[in-house]
Amino acid sequence: MSKNPIPENGIYDARELGTAKMLILGLQHMFAMFGATVLVPAITGLSVATTLLFAGLGTLLFHLITKRKVPAFLGSSFAFLGAYGLVTASGQDIPLTYSGMGVAVAGLVYLLLALLVKIFGAKKVMRFFPPIVTGPVIIAIGLTLSSTALDSCFANWPVALVAILVVIVLNIWGKGMIKIIPILIGVIASYLFAVIIDPASRAAVVSSVSEAKWIGLPIVWSQTSLSIFGEGFDPSMLITAIITIAPISLATMVEHIGDICAISSTTGRNYVADPGLHRTLLGDGIATTLAALFGAPANTTYGENTGVLALSKVYDPKVIRIAAVFAVILSFCPKFAAIVAAMPTATMGGVSLILYGMISAVGVRNVVENKVDFTKSRNVLIAALILVLAIGIKFSPVGGGAITFAIGSVTISLSGLAVAALVGIILNAILPGKDYEFGSDEQGDKSVNFIVQ
Repeated sequence: MSKNPIPENGIYDARELGTAKMLILGLQHMFAMFGATVLVPAITGLSVATTLLFAGLGTLLFHLITKRKVPAFLGSSFAFLGAYGLVTASGQDIPLTYSGMGVAVAGLVYLLLALLVKIFGAKKVMRFFPPIVTGPVIIAIGLTLSSTALDSCFANWPVALVAILVVIVLNIWGKGMIKIIPILIGVIASYLFAVIIDPASRAAVVSSVSEAKWIGLPIVWSQTSLSIFGEGFDPSMLITAIITIAPISLATMVEHIGDICAISSTTGRNYVADPGLHRTLLGDGIATTLAALFGAPANTTYGENTGVLALSKVYDPKVIRIAAVFAVILSFCPKFAAIVAAMPTATMGGVSLILYGMISAVGVRNVVENKVDFTKSRNVLIAALILVLAIGIKFSPVGGGAITFAIGSVTISLSGLAVAALVGIILNAILPGKDYEFGSDEQGDKSVNFIVQ
């Protein structure tokens, strides 16, 4: 496809490609997002079918809001992995349904930022989210998740090591499409290895897959966040989930902006200007909120699909919408969801070990490529407090992993990450010496991107 002459505007027209080629390209985009998108529900316990459904629907909604101009696919966000499996200060597990409501509110924060960008412009708004805040917050996200990955690896280290080694080898020496989907191939290789060497894993896969139907509905009401509003509703747990999870949007919104800049650079079109950053934020935020309300993980624009755009030189957004339709169709196959759900714990641990480390590495990249000056005391203090608060509170045996206080009859628990993000934003706003300007460094603006290739 890349041998064809590229039109002056850099975008192939669907009529020039033909239906067959468009369908093949759509499948390619679906496979590019596939491994990362289904990995999030596999790790968190969310529904694979619901995740695929809202990845597809969220992408179509995003294209509608952005006037069908931006060739972006919305898949599962890794930045929100820490939002699931949370516990209160008393050690009580926060159900996935309550965590989903926190993610839904995080999606609504996108709408607020979209409004501010529309009114004041991106440069003025982004001064409150400089790399000295977002970088350390992203580093902390990966580090606070690290113990979870290691716990899963201890279930079967040989199985975990297969996943780790395959991902490393393919990511460094892989070519073409292989280099784009090393996570997916690593999962498959480790999965097959576990089935071969472990009779228990083999029996679990055979049992779960044989019992699953070929066709079924991808949404189960009891697994949706909307189902919490009934008998047994716990307002304290809901408020804790919201306050703990919503600050994660600080990192994901900057990731979104970096992705849009990357897509613009790839296609040669300025999507920040047209259809506008406010529209892309709006589309991503609404898609995330809807997904979370119905039991799917948060959505985010996918770097994997940007890589496919660069490889294929086909920038027509119709190709992405075809991939979205394929994802929706696949979501109605419970047998496929059963295969993913039966994935060995150690396989998830192996890929998670890499993914969580990559999240922290993205934070380091954000700081380095934006040339944050650590000779300034203000920058050292902001980064130091963010990292120490996020990690210290998370692993402190005294506070149980959170700072807890009561407002009236409602008990609220703030995670270390929530406290760290709020402290970082406030300190950056009040301390003198702010010098970050969004848009002045293209490489730096694109340095926040939770790609998994």
